[in-house]
Amino acid sequence: MKKLFFVMMILFAANASIAQQIKKVKIAELVKMIDTSTTPLLVNFFATWCQPCVHEIPWFEKNVAEYKAKGVKLILVSIDFVEDYPKGIADFVKKNNYQSQVIWLNETNADLFCPKIDKSWSGAIPVSLMVNNKKHYRKFFGDQVPEPKLKLALKELVE
Repeated sequence: MKKLFFVMMILFAANASIAQQIKKVKIAELVKMIDTSTTPLLVNFFATWCQPCVHEIPWFEKNVAEYKAKGVKLILVSIDFVEDYPKGIADFVKKNNYQSQVIWLNETNADLFCPKIDKSWSGAIPVSLMVNNKKHYRKFFGDQVPEPKLKLALKELVE
């Protein structure tokens, strides 16, 4: 029985170490990440309770993976409620097997953080931002991005 308990504890510890750590950031840190990126970025703002958000993330991950050789990176930015951080978001990421970097935006004032991403952002989600600093390219999508549109946008991001 002790051996079984010991094995279970090792498996639990190994599983916990594999789970993605969800970093907490303020808007200034996120803006700095975007502005100083040396690789093309797709930054997607989502919440675990937002069905259009949850619907588009799998095709974001799939299509960005096709541009791995071009260095494209996907950052999923959760704007979930404070009570969902970190466990609720981490559980959601693990359940959906997301491979992209996930961070939690530790801000509650959309009037403050939205215009720092794009002046046209009303606060609704999902929204996405594509940035390629080497090309001086920046494009904001103020709504869900259907997969065919995403494919075209990713091509534009890297070419």
